[in-house]
Amino acid sequence: MQTRAISPLLRQRLAAYPAVALVGPRQCGKTTLARALGGAYFDLEQPAERLRLDVEWDRLAKARELVVLDEAHAWPEVFPRLRGAIDAKRKRNGRYLLLGSVSPALMMQVSESLAGRLSIIELTPLLQGELIKAAQRDRLWLCGGFPDGGVLTPARFPQWQQDYLALMTQRDLPAWGLPAKPQVTQRLLHMLATLHGQPWNASLVAKGLGLTYHTVNGYLDFLEGSYLLRRLPPWTANIGKRITKAPKVYWRDSGLLHATLGIATRENLLRHPRVGASWEGFVIEQVLGCLTSRGKAHRAFSFRTSDQHELDLLIETAGELWAFEIKLTTAPSPHDLASLNKLADALGARRRVLVTQAAAHVQGGTTLSCNLAHLLQVMPSW
Repeated sequence: MQTRAISPLLRQRLAAYPAVALVGPRQCGKTTLARALGGAYFDLEQPAERLRLDVEWDRLAKARELVVLDEAHAWPEVFPRLRGAIDAKRKRNGRYLLLGSVSPALMMQVSESLAGRLSIIELTPLLQGELIKAAQRDRLWLCGGFPDGGVLTPARFPQWQQDYLALMTQRDLPAWGLPAKPQVTQRLLHMLATLHGQPWNASLVAKGLGLTYHTVNGYLDFLEGSYLLRRLPPWTANIGKRITKAPKVYWRDSGLLHATLGIATRENLLRHPRVGASWEGFVIEQVLGCLTSRGKAHRAFSFRTSDQHELDLLIETAGELWAFEIKLTTAPSPHDLASLNKLADALGARRRVLVTQAAAHVQGGTTLSCNLAHLLQVMPSW
């Protein structure tokens, strides 16, 4: 089994809470990770498993073994039972592990029934630091991080991603409440692939689909809640400039993005007009995934002024602001660092990072110019 960076955090939370919800996209490895912990496992998407849980509930509530409830949102009736069992023995921790493929924003039962009784952590697809072989790390940007999507077995990309999105649009998203027809969702995903890394313009997208911008914004909520997309809200600090207030929208997994754009090889990727935006989104997900896997609380933002000055990523964490500029180059220029520092000074950012594909790294004080691998090595110690 692939070693996951989040494993220590998961064990810590189970030791500290009666229940933990491990959320993340379908097929990112939640079930594999959970089953490695042992205990009683139930897949609540299967009616037979629901019946088995119902029959065994009283015994499990009294036992000390971990109970793993996969796709818990598929059976809302289980949440009041969980609340009652937890409250009956409130001081016992590590009793229930809930797995979910939709975010807590869509899992209303979590907030309504288990508030204060569980901890929520997110598992991402594979991160660069979780891959041992150099060839796998080299494939990660192209194929994305889903364990079955090609990063470990190259021949599966991009067919696996195409099948994944077909099932999401035809089965999962409608089951979770997305009112769009599958054909409309597929068109929306193709539009979002061409708009990857750009400020969100709901009116423009709505016009292309023949919908209202309110409807399109609602659809985007579902795509974000199912971990397909990420919206980076704008940083709105007053620095004497007009700030672009639209969020930027990224595909969270680069492999899904590339499959949607028709990119099948590294050569195709490097020739594609969206290659720079793809690299930017990939780095952002790796950085945020690294922080998430270590339980480091953070908020992420985009930053862009009306006169086209921008930073690709701002992270607010532990009372500090970190500024990132991401360039697809092996030879960063002094101008790149100067531009980063100028904007970081204006925003009051303590750490400034220029992420490129350069082999060497240069650090001066809290300013760092490096490649992604080096950044992910040093960032946990900040």
